[in-house]
Amino acid sequence: MQSVTFQGKSLTLVGRKIHVGDIAPNFRVVTHDLQQKSLIDFEGKIKVLTSFPSLDTSVCDLQVKEFNKRAEKFSQEVVMLAISKDLPFAQARFCAHFAIKNLYVLSDYKTSSFGINYGLLIKELNLLARSVILLDKSDQVRYIQIVDELSHSPNYEEVIKNLAEVVQNPIASEKPREIGHCLPCEGKEAALSKEKIQEALAQVKGWQLVEEKKIIKEFLFESYGDAKYFLDLIALIAEEQSHHPTLTLTYRKLKVVLTTHAAAGVTKNDFIMAKIIDSLQNKEV
Repeated sequence: MQSVTFQGKSLTLVGRKIHVGDIAPNFRVVTHDLQQKSLIDFEGKIKVLTSFPSLDTSVCDLQVKEFNKRAEKFSQEVVMLAISKDLPFAQARFCAHFAIKNLYVLSDYKTSSFGINYGLLIKELNLLARSVILLDKSDQVRYIQIVDELSHSPNYEEVIKNLAEVVQNPIASEKPREIGHCLPCEGKEAALSKEKIQEALAQVKGWQLVEEKKIIKEFLFESYGDAKYFLDLIALIAEEQSHHPTLTLTYRKLKVVLTTHAAAGVTKNDFIMAKIIDSLQNKEV
């Protein structure tokens, strides 16, 4: 798993790991007035996503102020989102007090959707790591900076240099990698044939076909708490993907069963979800 440090102590980052060249996953965060915002609400914009642990620290305070100041130099085609797990009310007070008007300050307090979808949730603290991610107009990830030590600031000059390149080339020339999103299923998609299922199984490790109608994998953890934590990560992603596996927790073991009821069998969505679940481990599986 990827890690960062705080005053030299190692901390674990959990969630889906994204890379430059990926199509960025959607996420759900909350505004100051408790309204939901998602990545799709900023469609067609170049996006600067910057996360941090808490506005109550001097480095995070400076981070938001710095991006608010620098946002003035870019056109309206660039939108900046500052995301933390601070409560929306605290964010609202901060923005009002310091006249933060050039970026959106958003809260991930409710479900940790941003942290989980971008692999930035700190397991030990339930806070977000300090990062900057640049997305172009097509939502392709063009730059990622995860600050190794939480008490350090981002490299602002490197961010601005890369942002200028994205502004000059708002759509990347190379084809983006689709990291997976389940498509709406209303009974129109037929179940995969056994041959197609076997081909797809070769692309995922540890999943097995059962009764030719579902795929199953068991995950083993060091403790009941770790198994329950992983179950909660899956549950959040499953709700966002609208594709819900059967999850059976037995002490340190979590059994995951995927099938598409509307198709009475296994579909592409099940394998998309399987890959997402595997990616939540943030390690080779």
